Amino acid sequence: MTMQQVLDYVKSHPAAKVKLAAADIDGVLRGKYISLDKFNAVADGHLGFCDVVFGWDANDLAYDNASFTGWHTGYPDMPLRLDLGTFRKIPWEDGVPFFLGEFISTDGTPAPVCPRQLLRSVVDQCKQEGFTPFVSQEFEWFNFSETPDSLHQKGFRQLEPMTPGMFGYSILRSTLKNAFITDLFQLLTQFGIPIEGLHTETGPGVYEAAIAYAGALEAADRAILFKTAVKEIAYKHGIIASFMAKWNEQLPGCSGHVHQSLWDENAQHNLFFDGNDPRNISPLMEHYIAGQLHCLPHLLPMYAPTVNSYKRLVEGAWAPTTLTWGLDNRTVALRVIAGGAKSTRLETRVVGADTNPYLAIAACLASGLYGIRHGLDLQQPATVGNGYLDDSNGRLPANLWEATQQMKRSELARELLGEAFVTHFCSTREWEWQQFSKAVTDWELKRYFEII
Repeated sequence: MTMQQVLDYVKSHPAAKVKLAAADIDGVLRGKYISLDKFNAVADGHLGFCDVVFGWDANDLAYDNASFTGWHTGYPDMPLRLDLGTFRKIPWEDGVPFFLGEFISTDGTPAPVCPRQLLRSVVDQCKQEGFTPFVSQEFEWFNFSETPDSLHQKGFRQLEPMTPGMFGYSILRSTLKNAFITDLFQLLTQFGIPIEGLHTETGPGVYEAAIAYAGALEAADRAILFKTAVKEIAYKHGIIASFMAKWNEQLPGCSGHVHQSLWDENAQHNLFFDGNDPRNISPLMEHYIAGQLHCLPHLLPMYAPTVNSYKRLVEGAWAPTTLTWGLDNRTVALRVIAGGAKSTRLETRVVGADTNPYLAIAACLASGLYGIRHGLDLQQPATVGNGYLDDSNGRLPANLWEATQQMKRSELARELLGEAFVTHFCSTREWEWQQFSKAVTDWELKRYFEII
């Protein structure tokens, strides 16, 4: 649709309202409905949006350790600029118009804490160096025959998975809940999130979906909208969808792998492919891989942002624990998929389903670009076999606190992402760890209550 067609659609829609949203630091979409008159007033400018969305956590608890905003600032409005190019019709809301936005500072410059602005900046850097980044994120998530009310009534215990048993790639299970599967495929596509594949994964009620490749910013938009859209579609089927990294210690976790490649400035040639190399990998791709390996320990909280993220990053759970790369190896941190001229790409497997897609993709691209700029050699040999046993180049930090402190101390992180973002993001991760540290868990009660 042309921009005029978009505006005409908004104007003529009988609902006379628009739905808008923007991502907070945790990758949660915060938004509202606005009237048609309000939309017309802000479409070519911005609207005010309370900056508390960067002053509280995923549970709306106000940070007491952040400087960007807080009680000390009075939580003023910050400008939110709608990106009219993100226009979508919400098929499960009678085609109500929808737009994504991004935050700007009062002087009109990009807000340093805005995840979408951060990714836009990294994409711009790629383009300035003659690269067009293409990305896709794929997700695993669990589905439960529950409602928000039943979750809280049960205290998040004894939840009923949508389907029982371990049955990956099951034709039977996808038939059993085919109405949900059909709605996911059709409604997501109608919402501008084309799905390449959708199947059951191993675990009760778990699905995996691969979103079609796109330019990096569009890919991130699709990914963040995917998570919310899946939840909303699931509601309509009496289902709760969870993208938590690890909800049960006995089951595999949920990944959010990022597939990426760099093409030339005209987006015609995949610069990761080299048909003269026996592995089909170009020298540029080697620099990119080396950059990610070098930067990964400095940016891990952007790939694993919650306390729970690190419960997924354990041996034998289909998630990496070591700083490794390999050719079509699913036990390493970076999996090279060396196909043809169009399909050769890198899969960053550290990323969990609980990530903020804007931040995870920004970290991937910024790290790879660092390796290219500095001509980093891929001296580390590809891991063959079990990557969990290959700790020759080190292991990932074991928990959110360790990872955050490494990022907080990192000059490299500041070079790639900016002082203001790193300071704010790390303070929010420290807050997350502090909230966890105060909690008394079921494990502690069972282990200590009677016996100690």
